[in-house]
Parts: sequence; C-alpha cells; structure tokens
Amino acid sequence: MNIARKIISSHLVEGRMVPGEEIGLRIDQTLVQDATGTMAWLQFEALGLDSVKTELSVSYVDHNTLQMGFRNADDHRFLRTISGRYGAVFSMPGTGICHQLHLENFARPGRTLLGADSHTPNCGGMGSLAMGAGGLSVALAMAGEPYFITMPKVVKVWLTGRLTGWAQAKDVILHILGRLTVKGGVGRIFEYCGPGVATLSVPERATITNMGAELGATASIFPSDERTRDFLAKMGRVEDWEPLQADEGAEYDEEMEVDLSSIVPLVARPHMPDRVVTVASLAGLKVNQVAMGSCTNSSYADLHMAAEVLRGKKVYRCTDTCMAPGSRQVLSMLAEDGSLVSLLESGVRLLECSCGPCIGMGGSPVSAGISVRTFNRNFEGRSGTRDAKVYLVSPVTAAQCALHGFFTDPAEWGEAPERPDFPEHVPGGRKYFLYPPEDPEVRRGKQIQRGPNIVALEQFWELPEDMTGKVTLKVGDGVTTDHILPSGAEITSLRSNIPAISRYVFSRTDPDFVTRQDRVKELGLGGVIIAGENHGQGSSREHAALAPRHLGISIVLAKSFARIHRANLINFGILPLIFTDAADYDRIPLGAEISIEDTFQITAGGETVAHVSGLGDIRVRNDLSAKELSVVRMGGTLNAVRGRGDD
Repeated sequence: MNIARKIISSHLVEGRMVPGEEIGLRIDQTLVQDATGTMAWLQFEALGLDSVKTELSVSYVDHNTLQMGFRNADDHRFLRTISGRYGAVFSMPGTGICHQLHLENFARPGRTLLGADSHTPNCGGMGSLAMGAGGLSVALAMAGEPYFITMPKVVKVWLTGRLTGWAQAKDVILHILGRLTVKGGVGRIFEYCGPGVATLSVPERATITNMGAELGATASIFPSDERTRDFLAKMGRVEDWEPLQADEGAEYDEEMEVDLSSIVPLVARPHMPDRVVTVASLAGLKVNQVAMGSCTNSSYADLHMAAEVLRGKKVYRCTDTCMAPGSRQVLSMLAEDGSLVSLLESGVRLLECSCGPCIGMGGSPVSAGISVRTFNRNFEGRSGTRDAKVYLVSPVTAAQCALHGFFTDPAEWGEAPERPDFPEHVPGGRKYFLYPPEDPEVRRGKQIQRGPNIVALEQFWELPEDMTGKVTLKVGDGVTTDHILPSGAEITSLRSNIPAISRYVFSRTDPDFVTRQDRVKELGLGGVIIAGENHGQGSSREHAALAPRHLGISIVLAKSFARIHRANLINFGILPLIFTDAADYDRIPLGAEISIEDTFQITAGGETVAHVSGLGDIRVRNDLSAKELSVVRMGGTLNAVRGRGDD
C-alpha cells in the first residue's frame, strides 16, 4: 500500500477504502486554536463527557493575541481553564503558531491528526495524516468519535532532482498550484515520493503540505525517513520516530512528476494562490510592504535565510517590513545565531510569535498597497486592507523585495545563502506549554472561567417536511470563508458569541444581506444562498456555517462546494444542494422563493425537484451519504449525537 492507505487502514473503524465511499477514521491527536477553539470546547462540553478521549489534544492561542478589550483575554482564560479541566495541553498567547508548534513538539509519523484549522496538513511533512476540519468535527474527535470523510483518491507526486539557486520549498507548492489550480486537489491526498524527497528537510516538506490546503486537498503527506528522524532528534524526541514508506510497487489513483531542479522563484498574484507567475516577470513592480512568517514560512531555516539576504544591509526606506517567528523556539534560535540582530538592524519590525498579519490581525498594508508576503492566502481583504494587493512568495524572495523596494529578477541576486536545517544548539520547546493534571479527580475540581462574551450554544430545529425559502444572497465562483465571515481583530473577538458575530456575515461582500435575511426570518421563511463553484474554499472556520444558520439560512444551492465548508454546513443542519444543470444558476434571481415538498423523499446522492417562483421546477441534487442526510434532517450533528444518547 501507499503511505496514505497504510495510515487509513490502521485507523479505519467504518467503511471501505474505495474512493468516493464514506469512511470513519479513529483520530489520535487533535488541535484547536483560539479563533476556533472557544466554540469547539463549548461543543465538547455539551457532549457531557469527563475527559478528552484522544492520545493527545492541544489547545493553542495564536490567532487573536492582541487582547483588545476584555473579550480576547476572557477567551484565552476560558481556553486555559477548560483545557485543564478536560485533559488537554494548553499553549499560551505568544508561544507560537499552532502548526509550527505541533510540528516541533507533538506530531508523530503514522498518526492521524484532526485540527480546527485548514492548515493542519502542515504536519504531513512529518508523515502524519493531518487534516483540517470544522470545530464541531474536532470536538467529536476529542470525544473519541470517528471522523467521517469521503475516501480520497491518492495522488503520487514523484519528486526528482533538488532545489538549486534561489528556489525554495514555497516555490514547489506554488508550481503545483499553478498546474492544478485551487480546485485541483479536491477529494485527494497528495503523497510525495521519489529521490527528491531526501533533499528536503522536514520544515520544507511542511511548507509544501501546508499549502496543499490551497489545492483543496484532504491532506498531503511525506514519508518518515532519516531526515524525519534527524528532525525529531533535534527536537529532543527521537523516541517519537518510526519509519514510514510506501511499499514497493504501491498503487496510486493518479500520478504527477515535479523536477525540483527546474523550479525557479515564483509568486502568486492577487487574489488567489493559483495565479502563479515567475518572480522575474514582475521585475520593477513597486512593493509597499513585506511580511515574513505565518504557519507556512516561519521556521528557523526560513527566517535565517531571510536574515542572510539582509545581513549588513537596510530594507528600502519606503517598504514597511515585518517578521513573526513561528515559535519561541524559532525566536531563540534566531537570537542565538545572530540572525535576529541581522533582521532588526536591517530595519525589520519584530512581531509576536503568532499568526498576526496573515489573518489581518495587525500589520495591514496601506490603502491600495502592494504587500509581498510569505503566507498561504492572498484573498481579497484578508490582509485587513480591502483594496490591497497581496503577492505570495518565499522568504528569500520577500527579503529581496524588502531590500530593493520592488520586485527584481533573481538572475541579479547573486549567490543564494545555504539552506540550513538547524543551528548547533536547539533549545527545547515543550517547556512553554501548560500540561493538565494527570489525576482525573484533580481535573474534575478545576473551575472553568467564562467571560460575558461566551454565549451558550443554541439548539437548531430539525429539517421540516416541506421547505420554503427566499433567496437572500447570490454570489459567484470561488467565494471563500473570508468572504462569508471576515477575519480581523473586531470580528474574531466575537467567535464565542454567535448572535453577535452573525451580524458580520457577508458584511464585506453584500452589506445588506443580514438585513434582508432578518426580514425573511421574521416572515417565518428560511433563507437560501445561491452560489457558484468551489463555494466556501479557504479557512476551516465553522462560523461561516454556524452564523448563517443562526440567521435562518436553511439551504445553500451551489455549483460545487469546498470540502470543509460542505462538512460544516451539514454539521449545523444547512442543506447543501448542487445544481443538476449549472445553467439554472443564472436563471434564479435574488428574492425568488424556492420550495421543496416532502423533504423525506430526498435520497442520499439523489436528485429532487425544487420549485422556483417565477421560473418553475428545476432539478437539484445532493452528494450526501445516508449518514450525512440523516444529520441534516435532525438539524445538525449535535442534535444527532444527543438523539443517539437518548436512545
């Protein structure tokens, strides 16, 4: 078997490993972060269990660390106290970014990892089957429940050669995105193999698997080999290593080849990660801001190489340049080897070890500015400046842009710095975490502290026999979760208060949406959203489904859905339907009423008739499994779990 199937087969609790069929997987490890964690923990608490049931669960604080007013600070206190109560490890604000921290301290080859963050596949660089999901799915995994997905196809990515010159791992995944697009990985796991694998360090591999999320992939994974062992030895946990390779002659569903020797510095243009061109083609384009870091490129090697580019030089006076290390461990290594001094003396601003500018949490560019970032997403408005243009690049390309104030041709950069793994001394990272008491009785005595912004979950109604909804929003292709529910300090601080955060749904796409939806809800009707291709791509934030459900959205009718958002809609009892004839999308106007008679005749994976006022009958379909359809009918996963408990 290939690596992905080996891990799946050893964790399979339900279903068959046939692409397209539903499977249930036992989850070894989970992670949540503060933007998703408060709601995930509230959902776990609602299950009524005494402790997490996983091998390891970690609760990180890395997204909203600004603590502006009481809300964020209260949320962080809640996360600390509820982690201690139920047996999870807690990572305090400033310790680092969840994916970098988990790679350094907890990820293990051959384990399954489910995270309430779409970039959880970062740990695939370690040989973990790491997947992003909505917070409710992670809460259920913490409770020992299987995680259900459609069995993916496994794509063999055969790597040959080695990176040369200024090319970096970021350029590898940008190259693949340019070939396959942001929809090219849907329903797939990308498994990297071939002689080129051995030339890449674990942090480089993690950069590639991290941005597999931008392909829409379920997961991406590398083998566990001697380089993996060396990485774990540097982290002080060589005992966590085990070899993991595909069998000789292993079969794959699809194959592609990438010659690392042919990779050149690349850049993703606004506003999608697949709009890839060469850096050389943008030579002369002025740059207003450079931001280095994020879970994709905040490792020691990434920032050390940027420091080498800038050593003894100054960043361009008109280019605001900032840097956020991925962890305290990374920051310590940069300080010890002189890289931090190089960065600071060159004029780089040092930010906290957190996500920061990647999610618009500070560090926003100037109006209509061009921002060059080592991040993973460049969606419109995600930076915090709506009319900014964000370009995604590698750390050394970012450093060159900071140095010159504009894009330059890599042919003019001279000799590239060496790609290090680690300095001679690597400080331990596990000392920064808070570990729960081992004694269950002691944990039971822990008090969970809640602030006034933490609002209890509401219980949603079941799917009615006859449904009638009014179209309150119509959006096009490629709508992201940032379009549905924007990030940023003001909005993210409301993640534990669904009534409050719901007022921001589609606020930057259609400011009148919530008002229209309120009127429809007052009439006793459900709301319907009409959408295009790949609806809900991007972040795993379940609030992009939970908040619309609170507003009364009952159906989302789209040309196609992104994997995690589709799962989140199901989790909260919103019926995800697909146009049988895509041409019907253009025919349905805003304000039309859509009705489905006798929802009990809807079958899993089947077609049904929907009546559209002023248009007549159209055919729509679903791609739900029988289990998923049952969950939607019951009003969502929490209702289904509670109902099972009642039985």
